[in-house]
Amino acid sequence: MPTFPFEVPLKKILKDPERYVDAVFSCLESEFLVMPKGVGFVEYPVFERGYEALKAATKGFTDVKPANIYPVTLSEPISIVVLRTVLGFTPPEWAYVTTRRTGIDVSQGFVRSLDRKVRMAPEKPLKQDGVTKERLKAMVETFCSLIAERVPGVEEGQLHRLDKADTRQGTQSVKHIAGMGIPYAMLLYERFLGRPFAGHRDSVSELVGDTLESAIEDVLTKSGISFRKTKRAERIEGFDQTPDFIIPSEFNPQVIIEAKITEDDGTARDKVTRIQHLGELSLAGRTVENPKYEVIACIGGRGFGERREDMKKMIIATRGKVFTLKTLDRLVDSTRLKEFRTKEG
Repeated sequence: MPTFPFEVPLKKILKDPERYVDAVFSCLESEFLVMPKGVGFVEYPVFERGYEALKAATKGFTDVKPANIYPVTLSEPISIVVLRTVLGFTPPEWAYVTTRRTGIDVSQGFVRSLDRKVRMAPEKPLKQDGVTKERLKAMVETFCSLIAERVPGVEEGQLHRLDKADTRQGTQSVKHIAGMGIPYAMLLYERFLGRPFAGHRDSVSELVGDTLESAIEDVLTKSGISFRKTKRAERIEGFDQTPDFIIPSEFNPQVIIEAKITEDDGTARDKVTRIQHLGELSLAGRTVENPKYEVIACIGGRGFGERREDMKKMIIATRGKVFTLKTLDRLVDSTRLKEFRTKEG
């Protein structure tokens, strides 16, 4: 078993920091292969139902007209997500292009809300009201006009967003793909450009972090420790960068915890810098032996395992108080948190 930095005093860490970097690396885990579905996740059969409804209404995408598509968006709302996927647009991008092409003000907020509403209740027909009807019709009209056009020429060194296997030649491409399927090499190429599950991964990024935060909450609660869990972008007096947990409260911070998961080394470096800054704040007008509060880092993901120097900086900034999911069971006993324990965990 390695000796972890939270088990020894700072002086010992400074004598041989590489040893403790290795110890933290040994228990870092990555869960990038598994993602939470999150609220509003669209299962394939639901998505396929929307696709088939559009295919039937347009006679296999041979008659792509607003009059054929708009009724489907009302009866099978998930078809709106299918239309957006054919374009390869984000909700704000579809809103922007629609406003520019039709002159009807379709805000990004409207399309985001519509997209979420559809994903939350894909089987619930949409009601026609004045604003929604006008904007949705404009979106469908924009889809049809974009699909009807062939990809225009662009300058050398540029790539048009609709230069895809299913939209390159306008409706002919859609019709061809719908009729015979996409060649596997082209499917792989477009997947390479877009990254598998990229949109979904971005949408659940906060849920991934919640896994670690929930584990920390569980440890604190079982030990009867009072804590304040802060909200995203919340401002707390005395902190220019709000920590994730403050113990026992923001009015008397004695221990602060930063909980970070990242699979990217660049993002990990940003997180390390943030933790270093909190360590510096804890020493404002104080000594290393008597900081204003103890700084604890709870981390996860392969991103933190890519740069040894960054990990060394984090260990020193927290005076060794770096924990992973594998060592969270020692979080209370190895830090000042034990001073606030009111029951055995």
